[in-house]
Amino acid sequence: MLQKPVGIILAGGLARRMGGASGGASKALDKGLLELGGQTMLGRVMARLQPQVHSLALSANGDPQRFSEFALEVLGDSIKGYAGPLAGILSGLDWGAKQGATHVVSVAVDTPFFPENLVSALQETGQRCPKPIVLAASCDDKKGMMRHPTFGLWPVALREDLRLALSGGVRKVLQWAEEKGCCSAEFETLAYDPFFNINTTDDLLLAKQIIRAEKQ
Repeated sequence: MLQKPVGIILAGGLARRMGGASGGASKALDKGLLELGGQTMLGRVMARLQPQVHSLALSANGDPQRFSEFALEVLGDSIKGYAGPLAGILSGLDWGAKQGATHVVSVAVDTPFFPENLVSALQETGQRCPKPIVLAASCDDKKGMMRHPTFGLWPVALREDLRLALSGGVRKVLQWAEEKGCCSAEFETLAYDPFFNINTTDDLLLAKQIIRAEKQ
């Protein structure tokens, strides 16, 4: 068995608030292919996650050739219709099983500032917690603790349970995770929430401002 988990980048969102649907072939409609600080958002997420995992794949539907420059295995959903991020997690678990992994870490392609210690923190929480799934969470004074269900440590052993749940119509990540049992790994919010995700053009502008500020 692999010592490090494998990683899956979830890029199957419909991107409605960005004015498109990421299942298409157009760069303008793929959030992961949008430019952010001199590189694509996907490239930025890859660079942050790759050192933390054994190997990495991309969960995305549509023509995989639009991601050919990244040299990633592209995993389409095995569930018919748009079933959301849970279907991407299932694809990651099936792929992880082929890699000989016991766990898969998921991240979202539109969240480029997630912690550089994400995986180790999820694993440390998992060692202390008797429940099988660990989700990332961030805390601040105004909102309190917020879970981020697309950022999680998932046991490969639960893939058949997830397949059955998806076949039965379950679509919400948090619903399924809570049913199976999950803990939270808490991350501090400092200048900004590390799980800030880019849903709108205003969010994209803010992300560019964060990158400029970090370079100063």
